[in-house]
Amino acid sequence: MHTLLVVIGLIAGLALLIKGADVFVDAACAIAKRLRLSPVIIGLTIVSMGTSIPELVISVTAATSGANDLAVANAVGANIFNLMMILGLAAMVRPIFVRFYELTAEYWLSVGAAVFLLAVYFILGDTIPRWASFTLVAVYVGYIIFLVRQAPKTAVDDSSRESEAPYGPTRRLPRLLMMALLASALIFAGGQLTVWAAENLGPILGLSERVVGLTIVSIATSLPELTFTLIACKRGENEMAVGTIIGSNIFNIMMVLGLSGVILPLTVGFGTMVDLAVLVAGSLLFLLFVTTNKKIARWEGAVMAVIYVGYIVYLLVFPVM
Repeated sequence: MHTLLVVIGLIAGLALLIKGADVFVDAACAIAKRLRLSPVIIGLTIVSMGTSIPELVISVTAATSGANDLAVANAVGANIFNLMMILGLAAMVRPIFVRFYELTAEYWLSVGAAVFLLAVYFILGDTIPRWASFTLVAVYVGYIIFLVRQAPKTAVDDSSRESEAPYGPTRRLPRLLMMALLASALIFAGGQLTVWAAENLGPILGLSERVVGLTIVSIATSLPELTFTLIACKRGENEMAVGTIIGSNIFNIMMVLGLSGVILPLTVGFGTMVDLAVLVAGSLLFLLFVTTNKKIARWEGAVMAVIYVGYIVYLLVFPVM
């Protein structure tokens, strides 16, 4: 009965998180459309933040409850899934043409954040101090301020494409605010329930919190990114799709881990460093693909997806690492 209760709790919690994030993104994109923001800016900011809310809530909740491994693994695992599996699957459905020059700064910011955490680990040991976490948060806030200040120029340049964006029609502001409030309530409840279930699921399956976070939890919380990216690519909004993934990865590393580490200094082991190294390697592979052919071809997407599957097999075969 206890096992069934945990499984039901996990499914229910994830369902609340995903639905809440979906409602939030819908409302936020409608507001952004009224402000005439470009698809790239919407993807890098509003959509990436909205679709990463489940990761944020789970990691912060886990950090406050002492589940440090779950807090870290959830964010890092989501980034690996976003980059390798979501973009891989999307490219397999339809090759993704990327104007990388529009995303160069954001790409290197996401890679730099992961490298920064690796450097802190090797220099200072197995604890990420509060100052390092605060640095991540401060840099992210500065990045968002820069994007917002640049948004009007971008909006004018891309206004002709506004009607093609894969988000719904403009609605009245009071209704949008009510939607956002409802989404917040769903996300909060879902986060509490998911963390409780994930903490109890590991011992049942014989897996560590890290492996549960890197697999079940991170994949499930990345479903909003998967859905949005596939829809965007199908409609030809490649810049928004890739921008959403890169923006989400920036948010996960700098805000999800950053805020979790500000609340409670993060203790990380060698396994987490391996996960971060996989993330950096995957980022470099993405760079190779988009700079050589200016796109992610179907076969390249398949390579990315296969590498991700291999990584999951590694986690299950060597769960202690």
